[in-house]
Amino acid sequence: MSSGDPRISYADLPVAAKQPPPLPAGAKNYVTQRGADALRAELARLRDVERPGIVSNADAAGRAEQLRVIDQQIAYLEESLGTAVVVPVPRQPWDVVRFGATVTVREGAGQEVKFRIVGVDEADFDRGWISWCAPLARGLIGARLGQRVRVETPEGERELELVGIGYE
Repeated sequence: MSSGDPRISYADLPVAAKQPPPLPAGAKNYVTQRGADALRAELARLRDVERPGIVSNADAAGRAEQLRVIDQQIAYLEESLGTAVVVPVPRQPWDVVRFGATVTVREGAGQEVKFRIVGVDEADFDRGWISWCAPLARGLIGARLGQRVRVETPEGERELELVGIGYE
């Protein structure tokens, strides 16, 4: 775009740094091994690729804002990894829901939903990964295969039947 063009490209706008998800007071920052590895890889990518690429960019316009955002993300990842407690895959029995479980539940109407219980830094709604702090996860942790559990959701209380539990 020319300097006289009043339109702004989305690529020109700064991206907000990821904000730390809230942990309950006094809670530990639990994370799966895969999640810890992904956080370390993201930190390395930001430090070794993204930040140097911005610093070496000849176009100074917007560089300070981009560096600020990258530096915030780096600081967040460093803090998160510094407080992370990696939870290993639990030993048998695997018929009980624990942190790191991939859980399949059947709702009252017969629809099955699958999700994975992970750390707050790993939660990803699009992938079906929910934080262990979420009411749904808290309601299912400790439940056994075949058990019916009442959980509080944003839509209200629901009864779910636990039909599958797996671990990586």
